[in-house]
Amino acid sequence: MTKQHARVFAQTLKDTGIRYIFGIPSGNWVDYMEAIRETEGIEFVLVSNEASGGFMADACWRLTGQMAACFGTFGPGACNLSTGVCCGLLDRSPMLVFTDEMSDQMLHRTTQMNIDHQALFAPLTKWTTRLAGDRIEDTLQKASAIARSEVPGPVHIGLPAGELPFSKSREKRAAQAAIPGMPEPDPALLKKMADIFAGAERPLLAVGLSAVRAKVKSLVEKITERYHVPVVMTPMAKGMLAEDHPSYAGVLAHALADRVGKTHQQADLIVGIGYDPIEINYEDWMPAVPLLHIDTTSADIDQENFTLACDVVGNISSSLKRLLSIDTPPKKWDLAALAERRQAMFERLAPPAQGFDPRTVLGDLRTALPPDGIMTCDVGAHLHLIGQQWRTPDPELQLMTNGCSSMGYGIPAAIGAKLAMPEREVCCVVGDGGFLMMAGEMATAKRLGKRIVFVLITDKTLSLIRIKQNRKDYETYGTPLHGEAYASSAGFFGVPVVPVDNRNAYQAALKQAFAADGPTIIETFIRSSDYDDLVLRGNK
Repeated sequence: MTKQHARVFAQTLKDTGIRYIFGIPSGNWVDYMEAIRETEGIEFVLVSNEASGGFMADACWRLTGQMAACFGTFGPGACNLSTGVCCGLLDRSPMLVFTDEMSDQMLHRTTQMNIDHQALFAPLTKWTTRLAGDRIEDTLQKASAIARSEVPGPVHIGLPAGELPFSKSREKRAAQAAIPGMPEPDPALLKKMADIFAGAERPLLAVGLSAVRAKVKSLVEKITERYHVPVVMTPMAKGMLAEDHPSYAGVLAHALADRVGKTHQQADLIVGIGYDPIEINYEDWMPAVPLLHIDTTSADIDQENFTLACDVVGNISSSLKRLLSIDTPPKKWDLAALAERRQAMFERLAPPAQGFDPRTVLGDLRTALPPDGIMTCDVGAHLHLIGQQWRTPDPELQLMTNGCSSMGYGIPAAIGAKLAMPEREVCCVVGDGGFLMMAGEMATAKRLGKRIVFVLITDKTLSLIRIKQNRKDYETYGTPLHGEAYASSAGFFGVPVVPVDNRNAYQAALKQAFAADGPTIIETFIRSSDYDDLVLRGNK
């Protein structure tokens, strides 16, 4: 690696819109890192676990629409990094992924830390390749375009140790790679879609992750108001319709999902809008009615047992504008009954008048966080509660992983969110299981000096798995996290911990944390059994 190669690498990354590269450096990386240091407008951020690099890159993309990058060294570094890359693939977040690789001479030799990174990342990325000394700009530009094109996701580039080899083909340098445009839907399918929708009496809209990416919130709102139809959402589509909107019916597959099912089971047509089954398959909740699917990719559904009436692929916005133009009267939904079901559901999710449980933890945090504040969360029973209870004014003000669903996401995502949006208040809700995985990132948060409020929900067990065990009449086994002698720590790597077990203390801690100069952990103590009647209730 020459200094000139490294400088071209850093400058090209900046030119493609990369602001942050997250990772843990290696000896081979120091040349690149020095070039990054010398290049204004791009920054390397040291993390405690390579997986965090992918989670942070995910948050940056979702909040800004600008990609970030992540790095891991040979062998174990790349393996750790792969979890964060999996998040990018399954949560549809583009990122550039870099790893060290052995030189051409050592690539196929038996040597320390050497595994086949191309084979490792092939199923986890949209494209994987090795960098060549005469193709740095072309490779990075092509990688950026591939990562951001629909459906977006990560791209991996191996960085050979030592002097960069030359490519086998000496093609002339290509122009900046363009992102392919989204094709317009087939007019014949649009007409078929319109006829099917016009003929339905109780169509229901199911809004998913692709609709967030397509930025069609206003069109969804107009369709619901034009035709008086209810809307359900996948968890990562939260914010596409306000919780107090007359057509809001709830979030699929999360807390009290059976109550949401009382609405969608009345439908005579399901209209999937940007519905990505990476979160929940259609078959897991749909009634036995036809499906009208509107997305950038074809419907993935069991067509032996369900009817795919129309599969409209292409620009989602164009399809919805055509849907909005249909000359048909409002549909025959009882929106008053829907309002009663919605109110009853939110009353059940409201903090109790007495006691201190996870509904209180989330409710008071929602009050303390400004409307435009960003909340990230980890995987666990609390995520299922957040999916239904947390009021989300706009998409991406609540960040979760529900495609990859990796524990350990919440803490690094909050750090990435604060770097991406330093002017916003950022908080994170994490269970003690997820916290144990990523406690080391408290050192990262402290070093960066950013105010982030980490709300740690301690119930001393893997609650979601414990509930599944209990519902099968199994003994609780392999799920307790702590012994009976557990005590809260005073802090982690300089980040103070404020333990609370009642509402007054919690509200005071929130006020203090949101006024602090740096990160704070508020450790809330609840009972695992508080989740039992709220989550995993089925979808129908």
